[in-house]
Amino acid sequence: MADLYTSPKDMKQAINQRIRAALIMLGSATKAELCQRLGISFPTISKFLAQMELDGEIRYSGEDDSSGGRRARRYAYDPEFMLGLAVFIEKHETTYAIFDCVGEVKEEGTTASVVQQGAQQLADHIETLIEKYPKLRSIAIGVPGAVNNGQIIFMPPYPHFLDDDLKGIIESRFQIPVVVENDMNAAVLGFASSMEIENESLVYLYFGQDGPGSGIMINGDVVRGSTFFAGEVSFVPQYEELKFGQALHRGGRDSRLGEARIDAVARLIATFAAIINPRAVVFCSDEVDEALLARLAERSANYIPREHLPMLTISDRRRDYLNGLQHLALDAMIGGTES
Repeated sequence: MADLYTSPKDMKQAINQRIRAALIMLGSATKAELCQRLGISFPTISKFLAQMELDGEIRYSGEDDSSGGRRARRYAYDPEFMLGLAVFIEKHETTYAIFDCVGEVKEEGTTASVVQQGAQQLADHIETLIEKYPKLRSIAIGVPGAVNNGQIIFMPPYPHFLDDDLKGIIESRFQIPVVVENDMNAAVLGFASSMEIENESLVYLYFGQDGPGSGIMINGDVVRGSTFFAGEVSFVPQYEELKFGQALHRGGRDSRLGEARIDAVARLIATFAAIINPRAVVFCSDEVDEALLARLAERSANYIPREHLPMLTISDRRRDYLNGLQHLALDAMIGGTES
């Protein structure tokens, strides 16, 4: 029934979004191909393509071979028409990447961390990038904490961002669509996207600079939970009164995993296997190696039948993190509000 009350502006935005997404995915298309793919009439497709070409959003890319009649014009999306920004904040630095709407990175770099300053300092950094790249049309921000619809609800030990409506703050300043996501949710999304994994269940585990966290995907969907607290594995109880975060850091916070820590991680793997039965648990390449994975697999088999254990694998967290944020920013860019 909601469709009956869709406004003309909403309809226009939806059609533009579908054409935009199709051209970006296909690389190029004729009017007839877009009609067939999108189920939109030829006159409507023609009208919208004419306006998009006038705006510089698409360009003529040649004509198909004739089959006896008039040769069909082919159109391609201009990848430089809109740019996106992916930025994530961590303890020691802030990392960012500027990319076009087909995913090509135009600039990537790091700057000073803003976690001890707050949202306005992050906004100042974003402003310098927008001044350099005025075609920025979407922003995805990754944070080491739990996020509820753009508001940071849990982010120890960084009180400067706690309870900030980061999405609202950045959007109101720049009038650009913003997505705010937990770091490990973005990483598991980026890993699945880069590996072209669909409809699978995965866990991405990070021991972390300030405590462990995980991104959980079930049947292809990132799990955030009823209060957006899913993945905060530091709270999982393990040894009488010890939680996983406490057990992992027994004896200090160095990067080596001794036998006690291996046991803690193995118990967590078995917990995931028993509850969601993921296909794989992904570890960060700067935290584990193949030899350690073999030890973790062997210890995990003490707690759950070996045939039900997930595959243990290693990936580049920084790359996956940026890929996941880029994926979110591209979605926001393609579906952005029309002017």
